[in-house]
Amino acid sequence: MRAQNSATTPSTIAVTTSPDAGTVGADTAPAAPDAASRRTPVSGGTLLAALGVISFSLTFPSTVWGLESFGPWSLVAVRSVLAALIAGAFLLAGRVPLPERRHWAGLAVVAGGVVVGFPLLTTLALQTSTTSHAAVVVGLLPLTTATFAAIRTGRRPSRMFWAAAVAGAVVVLAFTLQQSGGALSTGDLYLFGALLVCAAGYTEGGRLARLMPGWQVIGWALVLCLPLMAVGAAVALAYEPVHLTAHGIVGLVWVAAGSTFFGLYVWYRGMAAIGIPRASQLQLAQPLLTLVWSVTVLGEDLAPAAPLAAGAVLVCIAVTQRAKS
Repeated sequence: MRAQNSATTPSTIAVTTSPDAGTVGADTAPAAPDAASRRTPVSGGTLLAALGVISFSLTFPSTVWGLESFGPWSLVAVRSVLAALIAGAFLLAGRVPLPERRHWAGLAVVAGGVVVGFPLLTTLALQTSTTSHAAVVVGLLPLTTATFAAIRTGRRPSRMFWAAAVAGAVVVLAFTLQQSGGALSTGDLYLFGALLVCAAGYTEGGRLARLMPGWQVIGWALVLCLPLMAVGAAVALAYEPVHLTAHGIVGLVWVAAGSTFFGLYVWYRGMAAIGIPRASQLQLAQPLLTLVWSVTVLGEDLAPAAPLAAGAVLVCIAVTQRAKS
């Protein structure tokens, strides 16, 4: 297949939440939307973006279900393989040309942060942490990504931006220490590590999203990881016991097809139709939705501090989105 040609246009980079309880940096006017995205009406775009938010909010509960049947390494590897096969089918069906050689390094960063790093670290964390606890900690991801984006692009956000970002970090750290008895647990360390690698991946993905449709960015990142994750799946399945249950199968299918591919696909299509600012406001509800699923789907006991901390983090995110650079 021929390499994809693209041209970079000057623009201001914004940060908008996305994917598996995460964020994606992108242009204020995403470049190269496909023809279907340009034809999507605003109401349809809002519906697509909302479907993406719901998909992402179910990631942690689905991971917990998946862990009923698979070990953490097996779950992540099989999840990535299935998602890559789906993405590859869409790319082939659309006859999408290969990205230019200069984009593959950036796609490798996206793959390392979004396809491998974040799913693996959060899955390891959810072996000991509750989904409600993880939702609050990972709710800091928009602010973490905004910081990475500022460093990556050389922009200088306003003092209000940094004040809100620091406040959000303090809220999450205080919540984590309070829930962990004054010391960070192993699960917390996994979650903070997930924040860092995912923020790096989303920041680089935002840069690439200026050059190709965002769904193609995650699609090629998944395909890039396919050989490695296929070997990883074979090795992990040989060493980790598998006990198939209905919950386990549903959880695996959802994190692979729902969260990893479908959620990102409808999110980017919706974002292209209604714009980043409006889509960002929809995703402010994501951590709170995850808290709802943790109680209604998993039957967890919700700590009183969880919704308070999540609400405070959302306020900080809203302030950073409105702060002028």
